Amino acid sequence: MLFYLMIAAGTVALALLVRTMPLQAGSEYGKAGISRQQACNGLCLLSIFVILFAVSACRLNVGNDYAKYVEFMHLIACDAYDYVPTEVGFNVLVTVLYELAGAENFLLVFAVFAFFTLWLFLKAMYEQSDSFGWSFFLFMAFGFYFSTFNTVRYYLALAMALYSIKYVLKKEWGKFVLLVLLGSAFHKSMLVVIPLYFLAALAWKKWQMALMALFCTTFFFLQDFYLKVVVFLYPSYEDTEYLEGGISWFNILRCLGVLVFALLYYKQAVEGSRRNRFYFYCNLGALVLYTCCSFLPIITRIGYYLNVTQILFIPAVLAKIEDKRQKRFWSIMIGLAAAGYFGLYLLRAGNDGIRVLPYQTFMFHDMVPILSDVN
Repeated sequence: MLFYLMIAAGTVALALLVRTMPLQAGSEYGKAGISRQQACNGLCLLSIFVILFAVSACRLNVGNDYAKYVEFMHLIACDAYDYVPTEVGFNVLVTVLYELAGAENFLLVFAVFAFFTLWLFLKAMYEQSDSFGWSFFLFMAFGFYFSTFNTVRYYLALAMALYSIKYVLKKEWGKFVLLVLLGSAFHKSMLVVIPLYFLAALAWKKWQMALMALFCTTFFFLQDFYLKVVVFLYPSYEDTEYLEGGISWFNILRCLGVLVFALLYYKQAVEGSRRNRFYFYCNLGALVLYTCCSFLPIITRIGYYLNVTQILFIPAVLAKIEDKRQKRFWSIMIGLAAAGYFGLYLLRAGNDGIRVLPYQTFMFHDMVPILSDVN
């Protein structure tokens, strides 16, 4: 746990030195070269990436499904695709990397996933956030980074979804759909962001909100139908414990807190901003999913596509608060709440279903036997 605290504290300290400086047409950057701040940004971003990538790429048997992924990769290498539930993008990538390595090198596969996942997350935050320091702090405190040790396919898709928001806001729907289709080749759940992000981008009227609320009531009396849809999308879930849902209280409380904070400054920060309104509706949608669809086994994953926007939304609202005392007060309160959330996450990090503690590395530990080795 101390190791994770040191990683989080060190990278957040570096992130606070980063200042986003969008290049303006006709600016002196093209003439004078790189500025001191831009050089600082580049050095800090590179340092953050190297630290987080090294921790992720060097881990061994860290993550609830680490051994399961190693088993899947082994089956892919043996052409036993009938026993592999992973998508075509993952299967092709594993095949190519194993061919290049000349052997079954699962460490290389995890490293490649870590590289692109972190790169996309950092790129999205740097390009889209009002404050990279705040966004990165929330990214670490809400456990998104350490959660990438689990379900590596999903978190690559989540990073791609966060990055795709720039195309939604620019109404570049072609690029958005292409990126989503690419991401769905690694985790098909990413397809849900096409309707979800489209709905969140609309300027909803009161009567439309009422109709949507009426539709949401179907989740209470058509549960069997929606479960059949899930089984159709995920056949491997049938007759397993994965079909058991559950209320995610942490996510509900987090969405509620963010929405209440945003409502306090709605006219000032949200109403006139298409971007912030999109974030607001994403979090409102996540709250609806967590409360009305708790019976669905994949609701947490779907909800994360929506509430991952919190790392961009919170800094965006803070940036719009004009009163310095109020901004300082909310900065302190949000910082303490996020730090408390991170503390709770670390306390649960060794539990089944998470298992990112204890941290182990291939340099000092051996891989546990996988199912194929035992049989």
